[in-house]
Amino acid sequence: MLTRNDATVENALDLVEIARELGLRHIGFKDVGAEAPMLSRLTAAIRAAGASPWMEVVATTREAELRSVALGRDLGVDLLMGGVHVEEALRILKGSATRYLPFAGKPSGHPTRLAGSAAEVEAQCRAFAAVGCAGVDILAYRATEAEPLDLVAACRRGFGEKGVVVAAGSVNGAERIASVRAAGADAFTIGTAAIEGSYAPGSGPLRAQLEAVLADCRATR
Repeated sequence: MLTRNDATVENALDLVEIARELGLRHIGFKDVGAEAPMLSRLTAAIRAAGASPWMEVVATTREAELRSVALGRDLGVDLLMGGVHVEEALRILKGSATRYLPFAGKPSGHPTRLAGSAAEVEAQCRAFAAVGCAGVDILAYRATEAEPLDLVAACRRGFGEKGVVVAAGSVNGAERIASVRAAGADAFTIGTAAIEGSYAPGSGPLRAQLEAVLADCRATR
């Protein structure tokens, strides 16, 4: 994710080039931190790099969230993550190629924190699957009431094998990559830890950080 502290970074376009050189196939950004024209340029740059563009909605009001959903549709992102107004979002996205992965649990604030139990999350995911969501965005390591990996496993149970489970936020080392994979996640997002250089301390800036992430991902296969 081209983000820090739940917002798209100012130099996101420059970072796309680094990701392209490494062959990354999924590159995302948030709906906050940049205006729509910039996000349009960013989406185009990601596609030009041969990658799939993702956008995560972290807006904190219903009105702002639904505007962001419409923006994601208009940008033509492949995956739109986040948000909690699921039925309204699906209506906005109807007829588009954008797949929707809403937040499970009870997200609040910015940067987002996540309340809710594993049982609640599992029930939500069953409901998401029933109405046609492609998967779920779970802020596992931002949980305030449940164990992170219990939430990932609950998402996997709720969707079965068909939905895409993305563990988003605070993946900061090889142990967490291995743990979310073992718990049932199909993917994870990483932004701040890579951009700030804390994923692999002392290794260098973003390119070295992403190389370390990729190596750890290969090690979990």
